[in-house]
Amino acid sequence: MKLKFTKMHGLGNDFVVIDAISQSVSLSPEVIRQLADRHLGIGFDQLLLVEKARGDADFRYRIFNADGGEVEQCGNGARCFVRFVHAHGLTDQQTIRVETIRGVITPTLETNGEISVNMGIPRFDPAEVPFAAQQRAPTYPLKINDHSVEITVLSMGNPHAVQIVPDIELAPVASEGLMIESHPAFPQRVNAGYMQVIDRNHIRLRVFERGAGETMACGTGACAAVVSGILRGVLDNQVHVSMRGGNLRIRWLGENQPVWMTGPAVTVFEGVIDLQDSGQHRHD
Repeated sequence: MKLKFTKMHGLGNDFVVIDAISQSVSLSPEVIRQLADRHLGIGFDQLLLVEKARGDADFRYRIFNADGGEVEQCGNGARCFVRFVHAHGLTDQQTIRVETIRGVITPTLETNGEISVNMGIPRFDPAEVPFAAQQRAPTYPLKINDHSVEITVLSMGNPHAVQIVPDIELAPVASEGLMIESHPAFPQRVNAGYMQVIDRNHIRLRVFERGAGETMACGTGACAAVVSGILRGVLDNQVHVSMRGGNLRIRWLGENQPVWMTGPAVTVFEGVIDLQDSGQHRHD
């Protein structure tokens, strides 16, 4: 089966986007892992499927990590989703309603070309994250080997554990991130965020993403980090988030309010891949 795809990225967090409306698509976890291989396939952090909505939204949005597992939400992917459906003539609406596993998001294509996304209301109840704790708390100690780290835990449609570090460059993302991701306190695993506070309106951030490892940028991770900083009283309501792939603007007005994320999305190239060749050949 030959499959049309588009390679995109949001601040270096890269995606393969597939239109599952105008072509028949059936992808097993094994095939997704083959497509994700940066030597034998296309290569990506996440694969995004554009599908017809099941309810009254405009589209349905499904996200698969490079390991083949389906996840609930991806902020950088949401911006690429909007860019894709406009570029491919699937909609001419500036603001669209998109179904995800965890609810409807409403991205908007701005006049300057950037994309703003209403990422929904953060969830803090440990059962909703999910996280093994009896009740909500501002921070929690999490034991990693012979030491503990202080984390804020929340869901942005997917689970996040955010800690503040003094220097982002020295943060143990590679050595510790996987241990936090797979910690037994998180039954569905977790995204591990490392945040350095520059001032009340600016942070630097690195994220070890569940099922993908450290990425150049993480949209939901940026949202979770800003929310955690506001809850801890170290950030104001509008924050500039600097990641290795670039910058996002995050706004959150507090409890029971949605988080807004604004940033770019870029198309890299389009191609066709023959899945019968196990993801080993493509024609660009």
